[in-house]
Amino acid sequence: MMASEADETDSGGGIRLQRFLAMAGAGSRRHCEEFILTGRVTVDRETVRELGFRIVPGENDVRLDGERVRSERKVWYVLNKPMGYLCTNNDPSGRARVLDLFPPNRERLFSVGRLDENSQGLLLVTNDGDLAHRLAHPRFRVRKIYQVQVAGVPTRELIEQLKRGMYFAEGRFKVADVKFVRTKGASAILEIVLTEGQNREIRRLMAKLGHKVQKLERVALGPVQLGDLPLGAHRLLTLQEIEALQELVTGDTTRRSKRSPSSGKPKKPGGSPGRPSAARKPAGNPRRPAKKSRPKRD
Repeated sequence: MMASEADETDSGGGIRLQRFLAMAGAGSRRHCEEFILTGRVTVDRETVRELGFRIVPGENDVRLDGERVRSERKVWYVLNKPMGYLCTNNDPSGRARVLDLFPPNRERLFSVGRLDENSQGLLLVTNDGDLAHRLAHPRFRVRKIYQVQVAGVPTRELIEQLKRGMYFAEGRFKVADVKFVRTKGASAILEIVLTEGQNREIRRLMAKLGHKVQKLERVALGPVQLGDLPLGAHRLLTLQEIEALQELVTGDTTRRSKRSPSSGKPKKPGGSPGRPSAARKPAGNPRRPAKKSRPKRD
């Protein structure tokens, strides 16, 4: 269940409980809703199971599993996820999780969206549940780019079929874009762009076309690029990357336009960062200076 954006904004009546939990880093919005519905959250010592319940931050005593929920410093990481790791905070079978790739005793982290166990590449990991919820929501159509190696070489017609879409039990699956990159032995490398992620969408599409996925790697999510980050390693997002992610889901471009990423100084109107503005040309057709005549040679 999801509340509308208007219902979730701060007002005289406070904010919805699940949004406060997500903003405090307790988990993604979906996980926070599950915490409430399963009776794990109390407000002023009373168990709350209502998703529409509102609280006033700083005034109400909110606890998750008996531990008081306080706002944490927001952190964002990009991880180059290896194959064999699960995007979950808890696995009863004890399998490897992406969180095991981070040092213990850090903030309460979780992944933004998912990469299945047999896929690798770019994965955002954060404690900012509010922004993570928006980035994962299909409404915002955040572009995710994948490098995909498939068995055989798909024809142009099959590649166009991926764009037109195919029907599965959940509905129609289609890619936002697909490009043929190159061949590799008896296989092909494709670049596939998704804006709405269904469960194992690329693998199911390619299997239906008769070209099984051999390797799947996510290389970009919105403005964040995987680059040369080693497999299994992570790094903090830059301030510019975080602001660009916020712009994707709010449309607010004022944050980055006020300051130059290179110099930290306000931009000059009409000029590029760190460079002086070019002088405007006068209106009309200014006269060209007369050419100097050269003496003729005999």
